[in-house]
Amino acid sequence: MNPANITREGAKARASMIDTRSYEVLVDLSGRSPEGAPLVDPEATFVSTSTIRFHSRGGASHLDLIADAIFDAQLDGEVIDASAFTGHALGFETSEGEHVLTVTALCRYSRTGEGLHRFVDPADDRVYLYSQFETADARRMYANFEQPDLKATFQLSVIAPDDWLVVSNSPEVIPSLVDEGLGRWDFAPTPPISTYITALVAGNYQVVSSTIPSIKGEIPAEVLCRASVAEFCDAERILDTTRKGFAVFEEHFGVAYPFEKYDQVFVPEFNAGAMENAGCVTIRDEYLFRSRVTAAAYEARDNTILHELAHMWFGDLVTMTWWDDLWLNESFAEWASHFAQGQISAQYGGVDPWASFANARKGWAYTQDQLPTTHPIAADMIDLEAVEQNFDGITYAKGASALKQLVAQVGQDAFLAGVRDYFATHAWGNTQLSDLLHCLTESSGRDLSGFSGEWLEKAGVNTLRAQFTTDERDVFTSFEILQTADVDWPTLRRHTVAVGFFDLVGDALVRRASHTLDIAGPSTFVDHFLGQPRPDLVLLNDADLTYAKVRLDARSLATAVAHIHQLDDPLARALLWGATWDMCRDGEMSPQDYVTLVLRGIGTESDLTAVGALRRQAETAAIAYTAPERRDASREALVAGFATLLKAAEPGSDHQLAFASSLASSVDSAEGAEVLKGWLSGDEVPEGLVMDADMRWRTLSALARMGAAGEDEIAAEAEHDQTIAGAEQAAGVISAMASAETKAEAWIRATADPSVPNGTHQAICASFWQYGQEAILAPYADAYLEVAGAIGHKTGDWATRGHAASQAVLLNLFPAPLADRHYLDRVGEWLTQPGLSDAVARVVRERKDLAERALRNQERSRRD
Repeated sequence: MNPANITREGAKARASMIDTRSYEVLVDLSGRSPEGAPLVDPEATFVSTSTIRFHSRGGASHLDLIADAIFDAQLDGEVIDASAFTGHALGFETSEGEHVLTVTALCRYSRTGEGLHRFVDPADDRVYLYSQFETADARRMYANFEQPDLKATFQLSVIAPDDWLVVSNSPEVIPSLVDEGLGRWDFAPTPPISTYITALVAGNYQVVSSTIPSIKGEIPAEVLCRASVAEFCDAERILDTTRKGFAVFEEHFGVAYPFEKYDQVFVPEFNAGAMENAGCVTIRDEYLFRSRVTAAAYEARDNTILHELAHMWFGDLVTMTWWDDLWLNESFAEWASHFAQGQISAQYGGVDPWASFANARKGWAYTQDQLPTTHPIAADMIDLEAVEQNFDGITYAKGASALKQLVAQVGQDAFLAGVRDYFATHAWGNTQLSDLLHCLTESSGRDLSGFSGEWLEKAGVNTLRAQFTTDERDVFTSFEILQTADVDWPTLRRHTVAVGFFDLVGDALVRRASHTLDIAGPSTFVDHFLGQPRPDLVLLNDADLTYAKVRLDARSLATAVAHIHQLDDPLARALLWGATWDMCRDGEMSPQDYVTLVLRGIGTESDLTAVGALRRQAETAAIAYTAPERRDASREALVAGFATLLKAAEPGSDHQLAFASSLASSVDSAEGAEVLKGWLSGDEVPEGLVMDADMRWRTLSALARMGAAGEDEIAAEAEHDQTIAGAEQAAGVISAMASAETKAEAWIRATADPSVPNGTHQAICASFWQYGQEAILAPYADAYLEVAGAIGHKTGDWATRGHAASQAVLLNLFPAPLADRHYLDRVGEWLTQPGLSDAVARVVRERKDLAERALRNQERSRRD
């Protein structure tokens, strides 16, 4: 076990002894020691001082801190022996009563997005800092009690260059001059919050200041970003979404926004999408679009904005006691963001967010839930390592799907009434799942204990299918819904589900009727449909109320394949797209037939989130799911289909951009390479297609993958794009090159160079493996197992490298193109080695399972 790990039992024991009152934290970014002398490495280290006031019931405990050294530690004015500091904890002993603990430490800036991250922009050499503390990295910036239930007020002071902008959880303050060129910012104390949502942002940020209407008055609101990307910061659009979200949440949550200001800071090299620091949200600055993107990208950004805003109530105002309820924290925000988008769309117009949820997020959950490492939504988070393992599609998307099912069972009004009671009862406190379920039980009058047992405490996804008979007039004489479960996860659940009937009427596939009912057990008879004419399409889970895989009967599948483009309901289409992709993944629909279906319907699909998901799935079917000997033909058919779609797309449209990107990523021929070279030089570029920075990198990556572009072309492109995004793109394109020399260099950077920044590292790992380069890549199949073993045994640099770096390697460097039966058998043997960490074994087992699925589908493709 990692010695810096924190266990649930340890946190519980400490919480039984200590009640935190307040933190006063001084972070000195001046590059000086506490005595004023220059630090040895001021670009890598800084000094912080924590003064913690707390009540103790007496006894021995410890403080959390990850630092290079402690300058001074005092308890109630008495010096603590710092030689006892382990590098991650400082022990102490107290009598019963009130105490003050002060620790001054030498801390280290992060280059991995964990702790206080420091970034120097290659575009202009300006410095940017931001904190990222979830789950337990506040201790990398200041000494604390690092667990969510020891809430306290947080008062931050910062010494930094006086031309910097410094923001935190509390409203903006004017700095005082402390020395030539240095200022001191003293922020007001916050309400009681957990350490993981405290925040520091500092540097040469550009800012757009505004306000947001709240039921308690105008709230100061700022949008911040780096100077080099300020021209791409559409702050008013971001603030418009935020204002609308404020209105929805304050109305339906029944509690005013809890904090005194709301900043949104777009930051570089961010590992996640965003982070819900109280009143100071950080968001990856790839969401400031420097190139043309489709509507799906804006919808995804809106959803992220609303997701983090929802956390201000659910997570920040009311916080989980321990990480067991991380799923609830994230699932609620996931559900609430889509709910808010739906409310906003109903009032102002826009797409159905639940269709996008079904097309993308829910597919993530279904994939995760069918892996051998699936787990209950409410997982047993015994320690931080378990939290890292279970921060996945179950935590987010399946949990949100379960909440959506809960809303369907109790009714939206009763659900929101329970949520309002929950916030009012537990404001500024810590809770467990049972607290929310109690409020929902009270508001709905329904016993929810069974819901928790079936949905939250058991893993696996059910499959629903309709079984029926008809008479000579094609009228239903019987109708039942069958429910099955995986043999390893045999739970059959109660579902509130709708059944939709669709008929072909002229050139349209039209919903005739939809009936909502409760089902349970292996079979539920539905008398409601008896005597009704059989429709052309029977769609189980119409309206997507529940979380379940759906199978289509033969006639309904034929209708979907032939007429999906004639169905004008985006959510119903999403369910059909999901059902057919499930069938393809499960070997019940050939990869070739799935590609044909996608190419038929994607051109008229209005949900751009679906377009993005479908083109990626079609590429998977045509390449990974197709036998190697048939892959060239399958890929040619896919490329031809995308070329036809691109030619037919409206110039300048989102569909044109999507199909141009699809063509670039799938083309694999000398003729195709010549077309892409022409695009880069400005020849025969489709009318309306803008060859902006991202499109040029996308095109160059395809050429490098095919061996049609080399380091000179990449260097020339990087010269024109001297940004961190350009540097990351260049590293990814070099990693994708069809060259043994550059593969060797990329492998070293990915696996043996801790100095590589996290964003660049992710780009290298994500681009390394390419179908069609199997001969060049052959040596790295064994090398993957070697580096995975080093990570799993924490040897060499991997003893100290962070979670983000190890996950990038384990997930992206698995040799999927080379994973034949022989190799997967070897991986199975490798997994039996003693001492391998559970976290590494889990990821490798998941990669192996996905490769096994690909092999099964390759075999299916040989039979068709």
